[in-house]
Amino acid sequence: MKHYPRGILLFGSPNGLCTSITESKHIKAVKEPYRRSSRHNALQQMLLTNQRLEKLAAARSDFAARGMLDGSFLPMAEAEGGDEDGVPEGDESICDAEDVPGPRIEAFVTMARTPRTACMLRSLLPLSSFALIERNYPRDIIKLGQHIGHPELIIHVRRFLFDQLYPDSPLTSNDVIIEQCPHFYGHVDVFHSAIATYHAPSDLSGEGGMHRERIRAAPRWWNGRPRYDSVFLDRDSSLPGLRGLYVARVRLLFSFAHRKTRYPCALVEWFLVVGDQPDDLTGLWVVEPDVDESGRRATSVIHLDSIVRAAHLLPVFGEGFIPVDFDFSYSLDAFQSFYVNKYADHHANEIAF
Repeated sequence: MKHYPRGILLFGSPNGLCTSITESKHIKAVKEPYRRSSRHNALQQMLLTNQRLEKLAAARSDFAARGMLDGSFLPMAEAEGGDEDGVPEGDESICDAEDVPGPRIEAFVTMARTPRTACMLRSLLPLSSFALIERNYPRDIIKLGQHIGHPELIIHVRRFLFDQLYPDSPLTSNDVIIEQCPHFYGHVDVFHSAIATYHAPSDLSGEGGMHRERIRAAPRWWNGRPRYDSVFLDRDSSLPGLRGLYVARVRLLFSFAHRKTRYPCALVEWFLVVGDQPDDLTGLWVVEPDVDESGRRATSVIHLDSIVRAAHLLPVFGEGFIPVDFDFSYSLDAFQSFYVNKYADHHANEIAF
């Protein structure tokens, strides 16, 4: 952009030129290669992608000049698979968000259930369609709770089972004492991510307008800082916008079997909405962490089906300065309140207004 002012001074308004041309080149050279990367240290991967695409384009020009591409087989090959850049469809690395092929279906969230299932899925689906079981965790529920710093995990699981096994009961698990909740002694499988799939035709989506994104709960993301994503939870679909949603932060993704039924679950920390309308200045809802009597974040276990999609929370900054060594991974722990960012994408704007 630094060349535009001088060019205008020297030659006037560039005839037939505008920033849309550089933007279109930016899509091919930056945005699309980034989507094909792993999103971690992506620059080298993007440069390699561009280098290979340029070689393919040069080879194609050479083949065309030699008459090697004459005939009807080229359109047929393009119709059977692959895109105009020479990269087969579905050949993306593991990523946080992508389009999903297929017709429109009801939104859902999934995790791989066993090592065998994960291996089978690897041969059938793109890498971003499943999450693998993590091995470095205790499988006993009590030891697992102690391992992650939430010894109350067993109590949350028992209350969760009460709500699952007795859905028609006039009482909820919070209305009964823990001794009246089912006991659980089984093994637990832990995951570091889950996949949310939902209808979002205005964003990057596939046939039917389906979009897929990865929700993470990892103590070390890319061998670095922890990452525990925030999510929207279904509350009441008849209410508009955020009034029909809960906001929570995922601290653990796990599954277990009880009475021959497997339950994919999440341990979440809750946020409470501040006020009965969005902030006047920003137009965004404000939430704050829910805490118990001891001042700790309020937590509970939920079924994975109650998750709608990932949420983006922005800190409500005060008047002081942030320390120079402050890391972004501390944000959801360090601040007292947060804006619910409805401008994260089109779909968030449609559900979090």
